[in-house]
Amino acid sequence: MALFVKPLSSDEQRQLEHLKRTVAEADLARRASIVLLSAKKQRVHEISDAVGLHPINVRKWLHRFNKHGIKGLFPRRSPGRPRLFDDAQRKAIVDLATTDPDALDLPFSAWSLQRLRAQLIKRGIMEEISAETIRQELMRGGLVFEGRRWVRGCVAR
Repeated sequence: MALFVKPLSSDEQRQLEHLKRTVAEADLARRASIVLLSAKKQRVHEISDAVGLHPINVRKWLHRFNKHGIKGLFPRRSPGRPRLFDDAQRKAIVDLATTDPDALDLPFSAWSLQRLRAQLIKRGIMEEISAETIRQELMRGGLVFEGRRWVRGCVAR
C-alpha cells in the first residue's frame, strides 16, 4: 500500500512552499519538499530519489507530518546525555584538589589525577570517575596545574 500525506490545507501548502524556498536549514527545506511531492501523489521511492534520502527516512517524515502537521518537520529537542554528577560533587572535586594532602594525613605531598580519583572514590564522593573527567572538571572550576599542585588561576586561551 502506498503512503501519502494527508490532504493539505491551503495554509499548509503555503507554509510548506515558504519553508522549501526560504529556510536556511537545508534539512527542513528537504522535509517540506518531501511533503509537497507526496501531496502531488509521488510514491515514496520516487521522492527518495528526488531528495536523496533513503525511503525509510522519507516514510518517517511523511508519518511525522501526518501525525503532527508542519510542527512535526522541525527537529525535536534532544535531552542530551544525563549529567554524570551534581554540583555538590563538582565542588568536592575542586575542594579536594585544592586541599593539601598533608592536611588529610595522606602519604604523599602532591595530587595527581590518579590520586584524586582514588580519594574521590574512597571517600564515597564518586562511585566511578576517570582521570580525564577530573582534569576537565578542575579546568572548568578555574584551576590550573602549577608545578606540583592545582591552584586557582587564569587559563590562557
